[in-house]
Amino acid sequence: MAAGKEIRGKIKSVENTKKITKAMEMVAASKMRKAQDRMRQARPYSEKVRQIVGNLSRANPEYTHPFMQVNADAKTVGMVVVTTDKGLCGGMNTNVLRLVTNQFKDVQAKGQAAEAVAIGNKGLGFLNRIGAKVVSHVTGLGDTPHLEKLIGPVKVLLDAYAEGRVSAVYLCYTRFINTMKQEAVVQQLLPLSVSELQQGEPGHDWDYIYEPDAATVIDELLVRYLESQVYQAVAENMASEQSARMVAMKAATDNAGSVINELKLVYNKTRQAAITKELSEIVAGAAAV
Repeated sequence: MAAGKEIRGKIKSVENTKKITKAMEMVAASKMRKAQDRMRQARPYSEKVRQIVGNLSRANPEYTHPFMQVNADAKTVGMVVVTTDKGLCGGMNTNVLRLVTNQFKDVQAKGQAAEAVAIGNKGLGFLNRIGAKVVSHVTGLGDTPHLEKLIGPVKVLLDAYAEGRVSAVYLCYTRFINTMKQEAVVQQLLPLSVSELQQGEPGHDWDYIYEPDAATVIDELLVRYLESQVYQAVAENMASEQSARMVAMKAATDNAGSVINELKLVYNKTRQAAITKELSEIVAGAAAV
């Protein structure tokens, strides 16, 4: 029964793996609910900042912030790549990194250079492997995104754009749609357009009292708006990560159950064949006597 013993060992090994994947599925389901709540709570803030900036830009058309100007002479494109720190979340990182690769190819085809900010260990490792220029990065965010950790790395590209060294900045992340579906997207962060800021707003002007002045308020609010966009992207990416991990671990658990059933069937067949062989030998021996 050496073969039977080996099959029993395989069954035990797969059962242990099934326990691990089931536990990871339950943990991901718990974290997913918290991540979704955090993602939804961040949306009203960024939306309200966008509305206020849109109203201010309409009321003060004579002032144009550097973030709203087009740097046509710049030969560099910036990209903020948001991925996860850990794996075991299906093809989520693969999808967003495929978009990043296509974006790099488009930039190179236009004769421009690319600089990247990596948020997440998986994206940092990928950018280093393909030889991309990583100007800053942040890893080890944990289960809760902290804005103070994101401001520094992203500010490198924002300052470069304000100085006119970068022609555009793109934000690459995984957008959360529902538990079963997440979509990899590439969103243009800079330059900002007035139509984008005023999207969905009525066509009337707002009469604000500015303190200290309109230009200072717009400068501060535009930075806050971009920071909120990056924070929202990271929050959606984390919600997508937990959803994708939960689905992947559920599929792994189901597959482990199928493998166990198949191994048990093979084990039973092997055991029955061994019993049949022993009975045949006994009968043959008795007949010979």
